[in-house]
Amino acid sequence: MEALLNEGVDTIFGYPGGSIIPVFDALYDYTDKFHYVLTRHEQGATHAAQGYARISGKPGVCIVTSGPGATNTITGIADAMLDSTPLIVITGQVNNTMLGTDAFQETDLIGITLPISKWSYQIRDPKEIAFAVAKAFYIANTGRPGPVVLDITKTAQTESVDFKPEKCDFIRSYIPKSTIDTESIDNAAAIINSAKKPMALVGHGVTIGEAESELMAFLDKADIPAAWTIMGESAMPTDYRLNKGMVGMHGNIAPNIKTNECDVLIAIGMRFADRVTGDLKRYAKNAKIIHLEIDPAEINKNVKCDVALLGNVKQTLPALTAKLNKQEHTQWINSFAEYETKEKERVIDKELHPTQCESLKMGEVVRTVSDATGSDAILVTDVGQNQMAALRYFRFKSKRSVVTSGGAGTMGFGIPAAIGAKIAAPKRTVCLFCGDGGFQMTMQELGTIIQEKTGVKMILLNNNYLGMVRQQQELFFSRRYSSTPMLNPDFCAVAKAYGIATSHVTKREELSGAVNDMLQDDKPYLLVVEIEENGLVLPMVPPGKGNDDIII
Repeated sequence: MEALLNEGVDTIFGYPGGSIIPVFDALYDYTDKFHYVLTRHEQGATHAAQGYARISGKPGVCIVTSGPGATNTITGIADAMLDSTPLIVITGQVNNTMLGTDAFQETDLIGITLPISKWSYQIRDPKEIAFAVAKAFYIANTGRPGPVVLDITKTAQTESVDFKPEKCDFIRSYIPKSTIDTESIDNAAAIINSAKKPMALVGHGVTIGEAESELMAFLDKADIPAAWTIMGESAMPTDYRLNKGMVGMHGNIAPNIKTNECDVLIAIGMRFADRVTGDLKRYAKNAKIIHLEIDPAEINKNVKCDVALLGNVKQTLPALTAKLNKQEHTQWINSFAEYETKEKERVIDKELHPTQCESLKMGEVVRTVSDATGSDAILVTDVGQNQMAALRYFRFKSKRSVVTSGGAGTMGFGIPAAIGAKIAAPKRTVCLFCGDGGFQMTMQELGTIIQEKTGVKMILLNNNYLGMVRQQQELFFSRRYSSTPMLNPDFCAVAKAYGIATSHVTKREELSGAVNDMLQDDKPYLLVVEIEENGLVLPMVPPGKGNDDIII
């Protein structure tokens, strides 16, 4: 507890058990120092800690027991690793003398988590605790952030030691901060200054590095249109003049097409994931690639770049901006309008203002909620059609306003992540969009919501299907809906059983009033909205295809 206080921890998520009881016993004496959140499942603890970390910018902390308690954290650890979220997972372990004996609830957590964490370490001696905790926070929160696992044997938890606070700010062979290469800055600036059709891709690194203002200064000076990955959303306000929307499988037409037309592509804090690039053999073949990235392992991993700028974009972006000429790319920027108009007429208008469909559409529900919050809420999503619709149609004014599962695509992420986000920003409205499938994966966390009185606004888009899988079955598998129809419970009755206010919308004319009722106070609320069963999230780049093959 003292080691955690020494790192500035104020919130802990977790679930107790036999092998971690001594730690929870100590926590009993620190209730005035920590806000402890008892989740209803260890996976929920990790996702809640992720939501807290993504909004607060501080590492999320969760403490669980050994064996199944520890293995239940694996999904959250893997999710945090892929999405560069600082997470400290502390687990209990059996006594030193019982290690390797297949004792009750013994699991080799270090062996399991080494491939999906920045550092995994087993503490067997209490003398190690202070420095191991300090080292864990240093690793988790420096360079490219990520999860760290500390597995503490019961022996180390119960023996005595004189505690001395320790700090860690250096580890031999671990170099989280790169020195800016001035030659690379000069080379990148020369390429951008001579570009006729430059384009920027904005990723999660901008938010992690708190470089939103530096990004805007860069884009404004060089007059460069920019698109965002799903992890980079809210790094720019929605109505910013150079914000051209989302790239990727369900991104906007214009930035997807223009990626293959631009002559210079500047990737800022993103990793060229397959959902962004599509077929790599056809990706951005007309462009010189400039990659601003903190993690050397990402350079040339998927897309070969012409210039790499290693380092935190908080430092590399201003250094690059200083070398740029003031530019105007009016004709190039205006060329996006043709595709924007096509998408508006063929997709967006039909989604936001349907005239031929009696059933509610995902997009109109998302935009109604966004408008009612003044486009200044925190958006949390689960995974699936609800996620893509929410990311496409929610609007933003403020930075650090999106929490979603990107690299792992973890169904069940939404409810616990929203709890963590709301605890990190209690004065902000937190709107969670879920599908009926993902909601049921972690709906036991409604118990956490009522115990914590966490005022999360949950919008359940119910189409009685596993919608994203059903969409691919419709488009690519001859409408063979194998294992995707769902017989669902009465979600409102479930919410009422937990003492959570709720309403059920089936008609368009009910939607606005129900949303206003949901937002009238800061108490938890579940709004269940019946949407069309066969709705599609479009545009869509088919799996394995190029971005030019986008379906509208």
